[in-house]
Amino acid sequence: MSFKDWISYMIEKMLWYVETPKDERKAHRQAQKEPFMTRWFGMIPFSTKMYLEKQKDRLQGLRLSRNNRNN
Repeated sequence: MSFKDWISYMIEKMLWYVETPKDERKAHRQAQKEPFMTRWFGMIPFSTKMYLEKQKDRLQGLRLSRNNRNN
């Protein structure tokens, strides 16, 4: 990328920033932002969380069914 290309790119970005309203820029940033855990660690924390929640729900279901049999 030559210096001239870089300058034209920077001017284009500055003009976009100046021309767009603040609310629209904020909405654009929020739309592009990924969650922290996904951005830093990928899908592993998300899948682990889903697995643990499923196990917790399964165990709670077993406890409820045991209590119903004892009564």
